[in-house]
Amino acid sequence: MRILDFTLFITAVACIWGVSLQGDAQRRLYRDLMANYNPLVRPVFNDSHSLTVNFSFSLMQIMDVDEKNQVLTTNIWLQLYWYDYYLQWNVSDYPGVTSVRFPDSQIWKPDILLYNSADERFDATFHTNVLVSSSGACQYMPPGIFKSTCYIDVRWFPFDVQRCDLKFGSWTYGGWSLDLQMIEADITGYIANGEWDLVEVPGRRNERFYDCCKEPYPDVTFTVVMRRRTLYYGLNLLIPCVLISTLALLVFLLPADSGEKISLGITVLLSLTVFMLLVAEIMPATSDSVPLIAQYFATTMVIVGLSVIATVWVLQYHYHDPDGGKMPTWTRVVLLNWCAWFLRMKRPGEDRVRSACHNKQPRGSLSSVDFNVSTGAPQSTNGNMLYIGFRGMDSIHYATSPDSGVICSRLMGAGEEDALLPGAPASTVSSGDTELSKILDEVRYIAKRFRDQDEEESLCNEWKFAASVIDRLCLMAFSLFTILCTIGILMSAPNFVEAISKDFFT
Repeated sequence: MRILDFTLFITAVACIWGVSLQGDAQRRLYRDLMANYNPLVRPVFNDSHSLTVNFSFSLMQIMDVDEKNQVLTTNIWLQLYWYDYYLQWNVSDYPGVTSVRFPDSQIWKPDILLYNSADERFDATFHTNVLVSSSGACQYMPPGIFKSTCYIDVRWFPFDVQRCDLKFGSWTYGGWSLDLQMIEADITGYIANGEWDLVEVPGRRNERFYDCCKEPYPDVTFTVVMRRRTLYYGLNLLIPCVLISTLALLVFLLPADSGEKISLGITVLLSLTVFMLLVAEIMPATSDSVPLIAQYFATTMVIVGLSVIATVWVLQYHYHDPDGGKMPTWTRVVLLNWCAWFLRMKRPGEDRVRSACHNKQPRGSLSSVDFNVSTGAPQSTNGNMLYIGFRGMDSIHYATSPDSGVICSRLMGAGEEDALLPGAPASTVSSGDTELSKILDEVRYIAKRFRDQDEEESLCNEWKFAASVIDRLCLMAFSLFTILCTIGILMSAPNFVEAISKDFFT
């Protein structure tokens, strides 16, 4: 037991002695290194030599892409490596000390800044310690939230791919004093963004000559390539717009007698205007390019506006005043013949009227009325007048269908209307039968009124049928135009297939 306690005591003393030696060595090392060190002096053996600085960064997160202000916000850890000639030591002279850490303000460090910074402080890095090894190798890794200017090309929004440059370089040192070399960017710790997919972060080293100096000024430019994820915009903008444009087609299916055709068209147009305002709030106020979704919305609004105009035309035909005149010949030929045949449309009751016209017996007329008063019929004046009147009307086969009379007369040929109730010649009716003449005049007047009413109703039906043809024609034309615009505009984006396959089906 005593031997064990002694062993533990010796071990504890050795540990304490070793720790105290290491702490002593670190204090001596800091004192020796900082004795004649000047952080303003470039740490090279020969001042004519350039100091090589290797630069890279680790992209941790894409925090925000402000399309309206064209600013990219990223979380980045910078990585700078160089050798400091004045910060070297022999490890055997300082036991246990292989590396030390200095605040960045106490030793020399390269003034690497983000050239296209949009931050208020310009330098958005958090100043950390510099890790220095015994060979003089310095490692400086300051993190920061960087805001950089980026030209946002919204030409293919929401199927767009953005390329934002991050240009880093020394602010005061030229290429003869500081040789900036690039190391590939590290994206292993990247945190995925809900709106953007990171495609790649390529980098390149550039040298630029300015008018002030002969030496080149090197810079390292990393390009953050990111693709917009379209699921959000597809569900909240594109699909509602497609559905609303489909509702615009229902205007041509709605009956004109409902009185809601114009209201439906105006409502759809206002709905598209609201979505257009939502897109305008997101997009920057630029005239360089028109976003793809804005083109689609504008085209859809034009289609809906034209549908409202076509609806007004349809209603004007549907409620056309018959006293305003007959339908023009070209309108009858184009709409009632050619377009109706192309659309496979028939007038209501057209087959029934045609069959009735082909099977119709010749019409009777008052000329066939038997005016022979020498028959065995009673010679009473009133009785003869009533008997002859009803008999004459009974022999008239006048069509009672609203359209059959006029349409059939046009199908069979003109001239029969005049034979329906011809004026009775003076030789047919005796001069003394004045009351019979009055009855015949009344009958002719009533028949003429029926003919006029059927004529007016037939004209109204013709205009209504023309309105139905226009409705059907506009339905087909606008449906085809809407489908072509939807496919043509949306699929014109370069990465449309990739966006749909990755965002909607994975």
